[in-house]
Amino acid sequence: MGEDLSGHHADRVQAAIASDAAAKSALVASWRRSSNLHRLDPADCKPPQYLTEPELNEARQRIETLVRAAQSSLDRLYLAVGGVGCCVLLADRDGVPVERRGAAVDDGTFRLWGLWTGSIWNEQSEGTNGIGTCLVEQRVLTIHRDQHFHTRNTELSCTTAPIYDHQGDLAAALDVSSCRADLTEAFANLISVAVVDAVRRIEAENFRMAFPKARILLAPVADKGPGALIAVDADDLVVGATRSARLALGITHECLQKPIPAADLPGGAQKVTEILAEAERGVLQRALARTDGNVSAAAKALSISRATLHRKLNRLDVHRSH
Repeated sequence: MGEDLSGHHADRVQAAIASDAAAKSALVASWRRSSNLHRLDPADCKPPQYLTEPELNEARQRIETLVRAAQSSLDRLYLAVGGVGCCVLLADRDGVPVERRGAAVDDGTFRLWGLWTGSIWNEQSEGTNGIGTCLVEQRVLTIHRDQHFHTRNTELSCTTAPIYDHQGDLAAALDVSSCRADLTEAFANLISVAVVDAVRRIEAENFRMAFPKARILLAPVADKGPGALIAVDADDLVVGATRSARLALGITHECLQKPIPAADLPGGAQKVTEILAEAERGVLQRALARTDGNVSAAAKALSISRATLHRKLNRLDVHRSH
């Protein structure tokens, strides 16, 4: 990168920081954090910092369950974006990628830029960037080329979304980064849609893994986003809720210290009852399908008596062949 271009970017960042633009622009507010709070210089050319191998292993272990939940979604996202010169990074809440997908032909370039496992991409180290700024602001964003704080990162385009764990807490960030000069902002917007979809699937899978014995239901909210999930036990008590469901239903950490009757959730007992009945109907239908309609075998598989299963089938109007 030429000295004139480097100086021009640094000057532009410093001028924006000195103006009143930070009150109106989230980007300039991030630049100001990078300069004033973290004491970074936009013209700094030092390469990204890396964790040691033991430190990286510890970081990965801290979110091991989430990493396992993310595997298929990372593969699917990479299939969508890898062919256009992008890599996929799953970073922990400290901004350190612990899992990565990328094409071997691009590995040298991405490693040079620090788009690799173990690199440190929080705002404290790298200033405004996709992973670090996403984790600070907890929102989906794209930091496109010269929107980066450091001049040395202005050839990158990074689209990142936050990932919340089964307790609704910020746990990680999912990033798609590119070093291609021809990556347009319009295409970055398409990548953003793919990243958000992958995050929803990762959060849902992680939630299911956290409550393996519970029924996972869409929360009874007006706008049923795919992320608004609740976990209900065999007694129809709510034992878990995703961040989307917590926000929509006003469920706090304190609320879930003891199980909540599902019928007591906002949205009305009738609506909740319908959701629970539909979920139970599905369980019974799957049990009957696996036993070729044999009620006795299905009852045994469900660990209930034949008479109880008959009552449930009649109440839920589930048809059977035997």
